[in-house]
Amino acid sequence: MILHGYWRSGAAYRVRIALNLKGVSYDQQGVDLRTGAQGSDVFVALNPQGMVPALEVDGAVLTQSPAILEWLEETHPQPPLLPADPVERAQVRAMAAVIGCDIHPLNNLRVGKALRETFGADQAAVDAWAARWIVPGFTALEALVARQGAGWCFGDAPTLADCYLIPQIYSARRFNVALDAFPRLLAIDEAAKQHPAFAAAHPDVQPDAD
Repeated sequence: MILHGYWRSGAAYRVRIALNLKGVSYDQQGVDLRTGAQGSDVFVALNPQGMVPALEVDGAVLTQSPAILEWLEETHPQPPLLPADPVERAQVRAMAAVIGCDIHPLNNLRVGKALRETFGADQAAVDAWAARWIVPGFTALEALVARQGAGWCFGDAPTLADCYLIPQIYSARRFNVALDAFPRLLAIDEAAKQHPAFAAAHPDVQPDAD
């Protein structure tokens, strides 16, 4: 199993967390998004969208982190990242989607590049743009964790929602977003720092990290 990713990619980061939580062994192949490696002929032949992550497994290539995470849950069900109850499963998926659908796509590398190159944004403007979407999303998540969490986003063990949250907190700090208003999310981040699966997935310890 080979995970093609980039050390600071939030989408690749969440997949690394999930693989680690499941105890699945994998090799990594770095794709440097800053140099445009994702647009190379070799990588586009692997993933026609030219985005990370891409997971090679059993002769197939899986793309898009939500699909990879769902495949992982189906093929490696222990420990579960989704509750058994259908309503609770939907609630965890919704928490993940707050990040995966409504926050992360608006502050990833290609969006920042477009803001700079097309609209002349400086770093302060890019940071403000990221905060514009992170803050309301985190506000909603803080309320959901207050309702449903017990040490983690949902309940007392990591779920799919935590796989999404921790990379987004990392990204928020890179964009200088103030996080003091989200004590429950920060408490989960502290718990993740002590958890081996999350610690091993951190961008700073990846083989392609600067």
